[in-house]
Amino acid sequence: MRAFFVPVIAAFSAILLSGCMHTASPVAVGQPHSDLDAMAYGMPSSDPVAATGQGGAIPALRNAFAAAPRGGAYVMPAGYTPPRYDAAYHLDAGDRLRVVVYGQEGLTNTYAIDASGAITMPLICSVPARGRTTAGLAAEIAAKLRNGYIREPSVAVEIEAYRPFFILGEVQAPGQYPYVPNMTVESAIAIAGGFSPRARRDVVTLTHTDASGVARYEVPLGTSLKPGDTIQVGERWF
Repeated sequence: MRAFFVPVIAAFSAILLSGCMHTASPVAVGQPHSDLDAMAYGMPSSDPVAATGQGGAIPALRNAFAAAPRGGAYVMPAGYTPPRYDAAYHLDAGDRLRVVVYGQEGLTNTYAIDASGAITMPLICSVPARGRTTAGLAAEIAAKLRNGYIREPSVAVEIEAYRPFFILGEVQAPGQYPYVPNMTVESAIAIAGGFSPRARRDVVTLTHTDASGVARYEVPLGTSLKPGDTIQVGERWF
């Protein structure tokens, strides 16, 4: 009888010991997921720091997504305003715009501001754009559409391409070039192939036109450039 129970007791003890060793194992139960997966698909993150609610962009976004109603659209927090980088920019001839009229594919299109400072759209024809902001132009388009065409139009305007800048004088390839946000005089000269051998390299003449008129300045190379500006690179005397 003892010979029968000894193997049974030994096997039972082995099972208990293996269970204890298994429960004490520090191996994670699930596969770790990235922060982007957690935000997009609702999967828990394996990052112990993020789980504690400490500061940072990813935890803040995760908390915002978690607050969204299930099965519905995400609702922005009260007081949140999306950034509008073109909000203060005043339009002029040469700017190319993307106009979206929601639910109206025949009106949604790309429009260029012509020499008269206007865009031409179906139904409402010419809409003055020069000197307006994108928000102001959207409001003007909506007002014209509301006047006998669409009951409650929803219009958005964004800048697809800025009007070009011009560079003249002592550069390798003077002419007209597309404007890129955050350009400086120095980067514009680089786009034009760099200085010519006779160029003055400390300051240039910058011509800027706005609602108040035309202004000319002598500026250093680090000066910010605006759409439609003209750079004149002078010749050095010796």
